Amino acid sequence: MSWLKDVIGTEKAIIAMCHMPPMPGDPYFDKAGGMDKVYEYTYKELKGLQDGGVDTVMFSNEFSLPYLTDVRTETVAAMAAVIGQLKPHITIPFGVNVLWDPFKSIDLAMAVGAKFVREIFTGVYASDFGVWDTNCGAVIRHKMAIGAEDVKLLFNIVPEAAVYMAERDIVSTAKSTVFNNRPDALCVSGLTAGAETDSAVLKQVKDTVPGTVVLANTGCRMDNIERQLSIADGAVVGTTFKIDGKFDNAVDPARVTAFMDKVKAFRG
Repeated sequence: MSWLKDVIGTEKAIIAMCHMPPMPGDPYFDKAGGMDKVYEYTYKELKGLQDGGVDTVMFSNEFSLPYLTDVRTETVAAMAAVIGQLKPHITIPFGVNVLWDPFKSIDLAMAVGAKFVREIFTGVYASDFGVWDTNCGAVIRHKMAIGAEDVKLLFNIVPEAAVYMAERDIVSTAKSTVFNNRPDALCVSGLTAGAETDSAVLKQVKDTVPGTVVLANTGCRMDNIERQLSIADGAVVGTTFKIDGKFDNAVDPARVTAFMDKVKAFRG
């Protein structure tokens, strides 16, 4: 049995993305609507996901486009303010993801009581955001220094919109990441949000590190979720839950319910 059962409440867990709209400092922040609009939008997303029966949610500044790898203070402050307001309405475990900054993600998790974070903790990449470097040793030391020992770390080992600067195959990456860094989970992604995670790649990773939780990180849909969950220990799901299955749209509670009904039937 993995930590998913203890922390989230089930094996084969569905981690639903609760995408937050642009916030102060983001290029597309709605200044007229202000923080009240950010809260109202996020509340509706959370409610749609919870009512649809997801196992857990992960709050993310998904619309802080284009992303930073050293996120500014105002973004983290805004996320903390909104999640703090939402706490009385959150009925399931939750995590956070401050794109793309592992230090800030852990800081936010500690501030709001999140159970897990997902981030890019390891590797050096050529990416849409420039040269993307990491320092996992410093991140883990920071985590321990601020008392975040119990916060689970989900390592995204196939970053979206990026490739390793030196060619590495997924098997060696998974093996060395687990040996050197002891992640709580490995997240395996497609090219972008909503792009299907390759089942063959997913299987390679799980076969390589059978003792580590492996999650399908992108592109899970009604027509492939049973296949993905037959390999992976769980899935991170975002775009599928949106109106018409489109990334930019709001959550569609009916799509969430139909998807989770299928997952629960699969779990038996």
